Amino acid sequence: MRIAVSGPPGSGKTTVSEIVANRLGYKLVLVGQVFRQMAEERKVSLDTFGRYAEEDETIDKELDSRMIAIARGEDDIVIEGRLAGALMRRGDIEAFTVNVDAAEDVRCLRIAKRENKPVDQVQREIRVRERSENKRYIAYYGIDVSNKMIYDLWIDSSGRSAEEVADAIVDEVRKRLDDEGPEGEGQA
Repeated sequence: MRIAVSGPPGSGKTTVSEIVANRLGYKLVLVGQVFRQMAEERKVSLDTFGRYAEEDETIDKELDSRMIAIARGEDDIVIEGRLAGALMRRGDIEAFTVNVDAAEDVRCLRIAKRENKPVDQVQREIRVRERSENKRYIAYYGIDVSNKMIYDLWIDSSGRSAEEVADAIVDEVRKRLDDEGPEGEGQA
């Protein structure tokens, strides 16, 4: 089964994806790592490459093409990325799509702790980043990341540990796998 985990910065999607992949024995693909690889291939810093991406939509489209190609080539995989779920849907790739979210103040605290920055600075950066990303996603793909209808599961991680969120995802995946039965066919 392919599992696509999406969510905004600081929601816990990366940590949760790592736990889910580990518990299920699935391969993990972090879209951020693919983006870093692309920056390295071009021999530019990650910050510089991020600025290029804001001006050149072909960078996002190449990143997404790489992610879709990886997803098509793997069955037991967890793909983590801001647009992972939406892109699986758009690419007609069968996947269990999850959105992990959290209240903005919770996300800001998590990022501030992780990056050792003041919370108010993180809040400003998140708002700028999300406005930029949301604008690009609608312009490039017609994707509204706030649309809950594209996800099979939407989890608020605000008051939950990464392990609790991962438990909820793994439980739902196992239920779905059990429902498919040994032949991969749905059972009544």
